[in-house]
Amino acid sequence: MTLARPMRFLLAAIVAIGVSGLPAGPSGPPSARAATPDLTIVTSARYDVQPTRHRVHVTVDLTLTNHLRDTVTKRFFFDHAFLAVLPSSSGYALSWTGAGTPSVRVASRTQNYTLLRLNLAQHLTSGKTATYRLTFDLADPGGAPTRDLRVGDTLVSFPVWAFASDGTPGSSVTVVFPAGYQIQVEAGAIAPPTTNADGRVIFRSGALAKPLDFFAYLVADRPGAYKTSTIATTVLDAPVRIGVRAWSDDPAWARRVGNLIKKGLPVLGGRVGLPWPVFDANLTIEEAVSRSTGGYAGIFDPGAGKVAIAYYADEFVILHEASHAWFNGSLLADRWSNEAFASYYGAAAASDLKIRVRADVLTDALKKAKIPLNAWGPVGSEQVEQEDYAYAAALELARQIAKRAGPAGLQAVWKDAAGKIGAYQPVGGSSETVAGPPDWRGLLDLLEARTGATYDDLWRTWVARPADLPLLDQRATARAKYETLLDNAKEWRVPKPVRDAMRAWQFDDATTLIDAAESVLALKTDIQAAATSAGLYAPGTLRTAFENDDVLDDATAEASAELTTIERYVAAVAQRPAQTTPLTALGLWNETPEADLIAARDAFAKGDLQGSAHASDEAAASWANAESVGQGRAISVITLLVFALMALGLFATTFRRRRRRRRIRMARPITGN
Repeated sequence: MTLARPMRFLLAAIVAIGVSGLPAGPSGPPSARAATPDLTIVTSARYDVQPTRHRVHVTVDLTLTNHLRDTVTKRFFFDHAFLAVLPSSSGYALSWTGAGTPSVRVASRTQNYTLLRLNLAQHLTSGKTATYRLTFDLADPGGAPTRDLRVGDTLVSFPVWAFASDGTPGSSVTVVFPAGYQIQVEAGAIAPPTTNADGRVIFRSGALAKPLDFFAYLVADRPGAYKTSTIATTVLDAPVRIGVRAWSDDPAWARRVGNLIKKGLPVLGGRVGLPWPVFDANLTIEEAVSRSTGGYAGIFDPGAGKVAIAYYADEFVILHEASHAWFNGSLLADRWSNEAFASYYGAAAASDLKIRVRADVLTDALKKAKIPLNAWGPVGSEQVEQEDYAYAAALELARQIAKRAGPAGLQAVWKDAAGKIGAYQPVGGSSETVAGPPDWRGLLDLLEARTGATYDDLWRTWVARPADLPLLDQRATARAKYETLLDNAKEWRVPKPVRDAMRAWQFDDATTLIDAAESVLALKTDIQAAATSAGLYAPGTLRTAFENDDVLDDATAEASAELTTIERYVAAVAQRPAQTTPLTALGLWNETPEADLIAARDAFAKGDLQGSAHASDEAAASWANAESVGQGRAISVITLLVFALMALGLFATTFRRRRRRRRIRMARPITGN
């Protein structure tokens, strides 16, 4: 959407009347009177629209009345009059039905009117009335598309005046259009028209009490043939083809718009830094009247792949609409941001092309209609004053944003917006995307994330509604806590739920999550200190839990478990005896507490907390029970020795007895039978 159609000048008609007086006797010199109401002019003006001849033919029937009365010494008559007609008129002719030949000539021309001198065919004497017919043409001069006078098969636009002497009521105006036109009274007023049986549309003003106050500006269009041409150009060195549909009787529009688009798109693409967008249909730029563009000089419909640009649109409007190829609601969500940067890049492209344009200017008068840009509603929902303010204010805001961001900074923002990449991205890893284009909140976040500048003050001044200001306050507080969290986390990535809450401007949730994250980081510090003191290496499991935790309960549980595991390791080390006694050594026979500690350290470093705790407990138990186990083992050994000695003694006694009996048997004499 672009700028409203510029207001046209309301031109006032003026009439000057010449009068002469002669003495009753032949010897007296003539005297002159001028600009007197003593001669009145009442007119009936008819405007016949003639599209095939590219003109409006005007017929003015004049009734001139001399209100002066002769005296004994003087006779009064008028031999000419002055009448102001429209500045673009030509082809004047004056006629009447009486004797003699009247004439008309241009007395002077100004930008606002043409003054005609009407030379009467006969003197108009006192008390007399005469009727004359003045005809002239309003011929389409061609040239600038913003010209007031256009007459063609497709479009007719022209001003309508009434004509009379000053202060004289009764003049009337009739305007006749051929069949098929849709007519709009764009400025001024005239009574609604009637339609004849042949389809002609006729406006009649009726008798006017103040003819010189009457003014109407009429714009009429009727369906006509379009002629389509194709423009080949580039955006970021990639080929682009654009269709240009112009009225068949307006080739100048096609040339003007086509040439500007051909030169402008490469400049716009380079400025924005994004490739040509892909539309559902090939993009076509179509000539239109303001009625078909909703009262605006241009309107972009990305779904239909069509840009309707009014026939009178200037270069700024055309470049503005071309910028909407990018800023059409798919890159940025809010109306104000799309209009702001379409205007900004349109004006910038015009400057690059050395084209002087008049962009929206935020005047003091417009500032009186100030509204927050977040309150700028859909097309047609605002008063004209607020609408004009919003366009001008949006452009001014875009300029201030661009000044802080710089060209490269803006391009980085547009690249992220096009890729649906939000602010608060993690350090390292893949980019996190968002559902749609950034609104005023997401745009603020992206600008500050990508450019390193702050824009909060601009948002408060130009964008935010009163209800939005507390949200900006909450954002400032939450962002300060978030920045502190980033500093404390160092190389650790802040959990995604924190970033999601910040991106969604859910600052209560974000604050709760940030506090939980800070608690985990505090436990991390305790773990690192405790592990270092114990000679352990902290595992990476807490970092993994922290970075991937939805509500940070898993990370808290992991941190608590790591501290407990360290405590069990320290407790195990504390059980190591200061010196090894024989009983302790005996108790540790076939035990490996030192190996268990090594296993505990290795398991802890790998994040196997259960395995580490088990190994620590094994080592602790070995040392704690070593002396009692050694005592038990010593008793067992002594007992075994006693039993062994006793068994050995018994064996020896038995062995001696057996040997004695053997010797006795061997000593007996041998006897026979």
